[in-house]
Amino acid sequence: MADAASRLVSVAEQLLGAPLPVRVRAWDGSQAGPPGAPVIVVRNRRALRRMLFKPGELGMARAWVAGDLDIEGDLYTALGAMAGLLWEHDDEGGGRSLADTVRDPAARAAVRDLIRLVGPPLPPAPPREEVRRRRHLHTRRTDKRAISHHYDVGNDFYALVLGPSMVYSCAYWADDSTLETAQRGKLELVCRKLGLKPGQRLLDVGCGWGSMAIHAAREHGVGVVGITLSQEQAAFARKRVADEGLTDRVEIRVQDYRDVRDGPYDAISSIGMAEHVGAERYLDYARDLYGLLKPGGRLLNHQIARRPQQDETAYEVDAFIDSYVFPDGELAPLGTTVTLLERAGFEVRDVESLREHYARTLRAWVTNLEGDWARATRLAGFGRSRVWRLYMAASALAFERNQIGVNQVLAIRTPETGTSGLPARTRTWNT
Repeated sequence: MADAASRLVSVAEQLLGAPLPVRVRAWDGSQAGPPGAPVIVVRNRRALRRMLFKPGELGMARAWVAGDLDIEGDLYTALGAMAGLLWEHDDEGGGRSLADTVRDPAARAAVRDLIRLVGPPLPPAPPREEVRRRRHLHTRRTDKRAISHHYDVGNDFYALVLGPSMVYSCAYWADDSTLETAQRGKLELVCRKLGLKPGQRLLDVGCGWGSMAIHAAREHGVGVVGITLSQEQAAFARKRVADEGLTDRVEIRVQDYRDVRDGPYDAISSIGMAEHVGAERYLDYARDLYGLLKPGGRLLNHQIARRPQQDETAYEVDAFIDSYVFPDGELAPLGTTVTLLERAGFEVRDVESLREHYARTLRAWVTNLEGDWARATRLAGFGRSRVWRLYMAASALAFERNQIGVNQVLAIRTPETGTSGLPARTRTWNT
């Protein structure tokens, strides 16, 4: 009888119809696969049961979160190899389709061998960090529950990952930036695009831990209302505002953007929030923000985008992200976002891609997490820390490979006179 690792590699290659680009070390100490390749550690048979009952990304994610599956060596190198194996496999047109697998007697035999290797085929319960996947309703109640799952992990955990800036969105890097200076650069970039002036009112939608609100009030003299659905974020942000002596200029609310009634505002910033809105409600979101702006007011919408598909009706939310990271989160192509903003009445005046900036930001967050791993697991738990490490590292690779992007869209509620209020050369904010 062959050792476990050799059997696993043989089964995988039969099913994939292609060589396995990673090395496997199994629970019995055996190893197989190409020498020098990244090593996937299968710690027990339970990992195989998870992948057998949920083939593909979700089964592997469950095994990873539970600690049944691990990676030895550089995480990015291993994920890069696995991305070509799993997530990009169908797109590249290589390997074996499911129909081919069903028709191939050798592949069917490989599946039977895997079942024998797994042992009694009882599906393990999903890790407790998993959210039951459901239809994306995006009601006030479901949105609040989804936000709580992601953001109410603990402020100390986020401080460890994000650093002192407490900014949980793409930084804006220069060659000599640190994470902190790059995040300040992003906040200042947003303020310049919005053209903030002393005495104006800013609505910060999805204000997080208050960084944008504090920066805009302190550096540009505006009054700010920041809204979030996270109780933990709001408590943290209010304390920061008080510590900065800005309670007369900054108000932090636990409030849904659909419930804001005290417009009009001179400007609105929405940074890393619109991904939670959902495709069915995005036009309503855009109309709500349009209605909260004064004529001539500006919106800065900072949002992650996916690549468009030939058949947009076939789009499915990523199973791992939906189950473990951002429940109910949805990504849209940039063109769709711009179109919906225009349908809501906005005049879109500038679009800037920060794709490479987000990849660098994510790698900095992973470095922070890995650098204080023991404390991270004490703060958020073993499984949750592994979720964050995997999703941030995999996302960094996705940005680097142009599988996803992030864009700042500057839009205006242009008055009937047609006067935009923008300088003739709009990119002066980058100087």
